[in-house]
Amino acid sequence: MREVAFGQYYPGNSFLHKCDPRSKILFLIVYIVAVLLCQNFYALGGCAAVFLLIAICSKIPFKLLLRSVKAVLFLFLFMTILNLLFTEGQTILWKWNFITITQEGVYFSIFLSARFFLLVLSSSLLTLTTTPISLADGIESLLSPLKLVHFPVHALALIMSIALRFIPILTDETGKIMNAQKARGADFETGGLIQRVKSVLPVLFPLLISALRRAQELGDAMEARCYSGSQVRTKYKKLTFTWRDLVAFVVAVLLLTGIILLRVYTPSVL
Repeated sequence: MREVAFGQYYPGNSFLHKCDPRSKILFLIVYIVAVLLCQNFYALGGCAAVFLLIAICSKIPFKLLLRSVKAVLFLFLFMTILNLLFTEGQTILWKWNFITITQEGVYFSIFLSARFFLLVLSSSLLTLTTTPISLADGIESLLSPLKLVHFPVHALALIMSIALRFIPILTDETGKIMNAQKARGADFETGGLIQRVKSVLPVLFPLLISALRRAQELGDAMEARCYSGSQVRTKYKKLTFTWRDLVAFVVAVLLLTGIILLRVYTPSVL
């Protein structure tokens, strides 16, 4: 369980680590839109090249990035197989009873899998290069105009920050509980699907109790320190845009413009 990378922060001093969290959040939104606008492998290859460049600039080990895929590996395989078996097409490669695999289905499943792969990796890259506090401050700053309509921006940012912070904590807690259950003779690796689900149930209840206990302790600590929300709260570190954020803005605009042009002037596989 400790191999799950999503929600964890990887300390560093790279170009991406020094960028303002607001620019990283906006860049991720633009990147997700660009990936979703891709309709062929040319556009998807451009998005992959941009991600590879950003990953190199972040100086994060690629193995650590790949760990984020493990958390959604089952969904990834399920989506690939589903599109492979049930996508209609003209060129039939293999057929058995009601199952038909076509050339168009193979292209379509590979395309959607690659798109999903890029979305997961790019989202993981944001959390790996941004601390939960900086991420919450960036979200609060971007949503600050909603304060005019009395939207609880600070409370939303705090909830997201705590949720991201609890992901690695609960992951480690799950590993500890599973190791304790294994020491008592529990088996999580053998048996069918139903048997494995039943074996996980003894882990869920202690994990739920631990999460509730940690939430209670966090609430008591905030109350003991007279936490009052955003009314009289000041920032220890003020967010400022630098030349790095300008570079990120230019790359985002060029990427989105290129994807739109490719969408207009190149054929689609969808």
